[in-house]
Amino acid sequence: MTIDPEQAIPLEQIELSVHEAASPAEPGKARDAAFWAPNVTRLTVDADRAAAGFNVAGKRVTGPQQGFGRLWQRTYTVKLGSSVSPQQLITEWKDHFGDFWPKGNRFHGLLITPGEVAPIAVNTGAGMKLSTGVLVLYADDESFTFMTPQGHMFAGWITFSGFADGAGTTAQIQVLIRPNDPIYELGWFVMRRMEDRFWKATMVNVAAHVGVPNAVVEEHTNLVDKHRIWRNAGNVWHNAAIRSVLHLLSAPIRRIRRGRAH
Repeated sequence: MTIDPEQAIPLEQIELSVHEAASPAEPGKARDAAFWAPNVTRLTVDADRAAAGFNVAGKRVTGPQQGFGRLWQRTYTVKLGSSVSPQQLITEWKDHFGDFWPKGNRFHGLLITPGEVAPIAVNTGAGMKLSTGVLVLYADDESFTFMTPQGHMFAGWITFSGFADGAGTTAQIQVLIRPNDPIYELGWFVMRRMEDRFWKATMVNVAAHVGVPNAVVEEHTNLVDKHRIWRNAGNVWHNAAIRSVLHLLSAPIRRIRRGRAH
């Protein structure tokens, strides 16, 4: 793992890259418009997944500038050789996305398509599931990107991609994230280790699925912006960890109310 705060990536460079990626190559010709989620003000969850999406419905999405803590770029890669093409990799990854997650975690998405809102349940290792979710911001044949909602551990983007290199195909997960509020920022080093275990295990499972057992995952970390955005300290109001605990504790009250309603 490489962490090099002295060689931080300029935030303006990151924002410019995202802007360029989101802009059509020619004015008036949005050739990739079908790959992007429509503009949304607040997220909605369908009725079948409402119970899992209690921490997602009604929330706004959060980019890096809506978070609180330092901004990090983390990249996980695994070489797959000639076992699969980038397009085949992404097709399999989309079709079985939640199946590749470590046991104890749940992805409640239906399809990895632009605009899909997927509740998720993350195993914190403390006997409790943290309930949050993601918006599928972008999806094409070689990559797809999630954006996080208010209350999520991180504010930012997570991009899953496959690309050809000299040795065949490489699978990659790249995140550009800030801890979403002061509590998450205090727990950054714990969350960083959890994130490492989670995404490395996921990539090992992806590699095994396409015929590469015992794959070695490489990880690189760069500090993009060492400053905290203090005006966003109030994000703690939406903290999904706190709200997940309160939701668990209030379960008996909800059961009583449902019983009276019937």
